[in-house]
Amino acid sequence: MQTLRTASTHKTHLSHSRGFTTPPALFDYWLVFAVLALAIFGLVMVASASIMISGQLYHQPFHFLLRQAGYLAMGVLLGAVIIQFDTAQWEKMSSGLLIAVMVMLLLVLLPGIGHSINGSRRWLALGPLGFQVSELAKLITVIYMAGYLVRHAEAIKTTLGGFLNPMALLSVIALLLLKEPDFGAMVVILATALGMMFLAGMRMRHFILLIIVVGVAVAILAVAAPYRMARLTTFLNPWANPFGSGYQLTQSLIAFGRGGWFGLGLGNSIQKLFYLPEAYTDFLFAVIAEELGLMGLLALTGLFMLLITRILLIGRRAQLLGRQFAGLLSYGLGFWLVIQFLVSVGVNCGVLPTKGLTLPLVSYGGSSMLMNCIAIALILRVDYENRVFST
Repeated sequence: MQTLRTASTHKTHLSHSRGFTTPPALFDYWLVFAVLALAIFGLVMVASASIMISGQLYHQPFHFLLRQAGYLAMGVLLGAVIIQFDTAQWEKMSSGLLIAVMVMLLLVLLPGIGHSINGSRRWLALGPLGFQVSELAKLITVIYMAGYLVRHAEAIKTTLGGFLNPMALLSVIALLLLKEPDFGAMVVILATALGMMFLAGMRMRHFILLIIVVGVAVAILAVAAPYRMARLTTFLNPWANPFGSGYQLTQSLIAFGRGGWFGLGLGNSIQKLFYLPEAYTDFLFAVIAEELGLMGLLALTGLFMLLITRILLIGRRAQLLGRQFAGLLSYGLGFWLVIQFLVSVGVNCGVLPTKGLTLPLVSYGGSSMLMNCIAIALILRVDYENRVFST
């Protein structure tokens, strides 16, 4: 394993040998800025959105804020460990990691091991905390797909079986997620994998065929379960039953209407006062709209655009340096974050059916925050290695 210290020493020696007095930056500062800004913004908004329900449930107004800050601190520490490993190590472990996460998804479904909340069995108990395995599955799927696409680069570009094999494994993961059920995570994983295969050079006719097959399968799954069908019909016209199946979405839309251009002011949301369910998790975007208005939403979207742009540029630079796994890994992580962001925003705005997906780095959620921090650490490692390789 090549540590940051070893690589940094090597890089400094190279810089001095070429006459540089100051070595180049270790990381992309714009990426770091975007991550820090989103994380701090998220803490502020989680505190605002959860203050009332936290006080009612725990008699302490900042219970959820303190937990989120703790998750963020754990994520930073975990990221500090992850960033020490070469990306080549993750490529070697990719298949084993996928098998491990499939086993964990099976364990979640076993009574007495998996933990159920609100009718969904998605968590493994880790002492007093619960860990959502589907969040880990998103991360590991990206790592596995990056490794597979490098190992079978020619087959992906020329044969039909080149992309059917990984889709078979992803289908198993999708079925396990549906048993929890976690339809949103399944959609994010499949969409991310498709995007990675497209960038790996899959033939257009194969890609279009795969899009059709996956689209039909997802549509069948969406209408097969009564609760998913109810969400679809509610999303089309939430005002038909505003106090029943459409309650959550109508309250979210009311929050958007209240916010206007500049919002009601930080902390002044009315919808978070027990009107809008999951205000600090799945529907935090609606609270931001109400308190900070359209300008606040544009600022948040701008930060995400900056984050994703820097990630994709890091991936492109890795590819130009001949580091295909690192490039595809960055692309995949960027796709995952932007897809989840778009789906979460779409759900809050009423243009997509309701799904339990958080805003990356912003919404409350321990498992989500930990996996987001690991993803950022992996991207920073790719960026660092790019700088070392290019010297």
